[in-house]
Amino acid sequence: MSHNLRIDAQKLWSTLMDTAEIGGTPKGGINRQTLTADDARVRQWFRQEAEALGAKVTIDEVGNMFAVRPGRMAGLAPIALGSHLDTQPTGGKFDGNLGVLAALEALRTLVRAGYETNAPIMVVNWTNEEGARFAPSMLGSAVFAGVYTRATADAATDIDGVRFGDALDAIGWRGEAKAGMPLSAYLELHIEQGPYLEEEAKRIGVVTHVQGVRWYELTITGRDSHAGTTPMPRRADAMMTCARVALAVREIARAASPVAVGTVGRVEVSPNSPNVIPGVVVMTIDIRDHADAAIAKMHAEIGAAIKRIAAEEGVTIDVKETSNVPVTTFNATCVAAVRGAADKLGLSHRDIVSGAGHDAVHTNKVTPSAMIFVPCKDGLSHNEAESATFEDCAAGAQVLLEAALTLDQKLGAGETL
Repeated sequence: MSHNLRIDAQKLWSTLMDTAEIGGTPKGGINRQTLTADDARVRQWFRQEAEALGAKVTIDEVGNMFAVRPGRMAGLAPIALGSHLDTQPTGGKFDGNLGVLAALEALRTLVRAGYETNAPIMVVNWTNEEGARFAPSMLGSAVFAGVYTRATADAATDIDGVRFGDALDAIGWRGEAKAGMPLSAYLELHIEQGPYLEEEAKRIGVVTHVQGVRWYELTITGRDSHAGTTPMPRRADAMMTCARVALAVREIARAASPVAVGTVGRVEVSPNSPNVIPGVVVMTIDIRDHADAAIAKMHAEIGAAIKRIAAEEGVTIDVKETSNVPVTTFNATCVAAVRGAADKLGLSHRDIVSGAGHDAVHTNKVTPSAMIFVPCKDGLSHNEAESATFEDCAAGAQVLLEAALTLDQKLGAGETL
């Protein structure tokens, strides 16, 4: 029966464009950071759309949203499909949004056809996937998976010192349900955020792994003093120390492996005056690789470089590791379902390792999970110019539905995923 179920590609595209107006920017992107008024607006839209399909919507204690359509067999946990609706400050229309809206369209397709699945089908909107406002990223799914507690999430603060818990309460989207519940499987559709599918003219990325990542926050404390009267040898310059550390991160990543990356993404300088030598700098470091051993090597080398540079510059550097997510290997049965769906639909595909972290990284700790990628123009993401085609979004959504139905049939036959 599943081959007769076709998603409404035009409806999917319309919802992508319409919801992009919630937090829309003049350059055509979205600034819908987590736990803002615009986040609350898109949450309300999602709830209304899901309830219109007869789904029951539950919100947990960290704001994760779950819309469930019952299955026909008792005792089966839901097959969850989803992603996130929060964005970067200069986000695009597709990052996260495609995964939630395609899952919602898959649910519409089932309802429209009157198709009863064996297991319940769940559409998920995870809280604070991006980490743009509150670190670490993927916070809602991490609490769901038991990686962090609600108390840890509530205590996270944004750049203005606002607590996650207070922001969640302020927009009125903290639910009563405890975080975490049994799932049969989790599938997530996402744009690739990289160049490979487009370069190789492949329609679907079958995501087998997600590379590991570590995040750090460094506080460099030197001595602020007059820029015109302090001789160069007598300076304890936090900004120059930051620059040296940033260069060390780049060189260490370049030497680590062909796929290793290292990034200094945020720098806060104090007192931030043109004629004062900076006394304090707070900076972030992000390192990633396909192999945990390579990340561990970078970690050790960056740590040694930080100690050496601090001594040479006459400053102190406090290092706080804010996130440590090992390489994720997705469930073989779920990956095979995605690959099989692409084959069945006649879509070109390739196996791929995700360079970005996703909520599926955390769900994979507690339930069989996998991901589907579709191309994005020039591999560009976290940018207002982010773009994906109508056809690729439709293809990804159809693979999502087909893979979910494959897993549902296995569950109905009593198979273990």
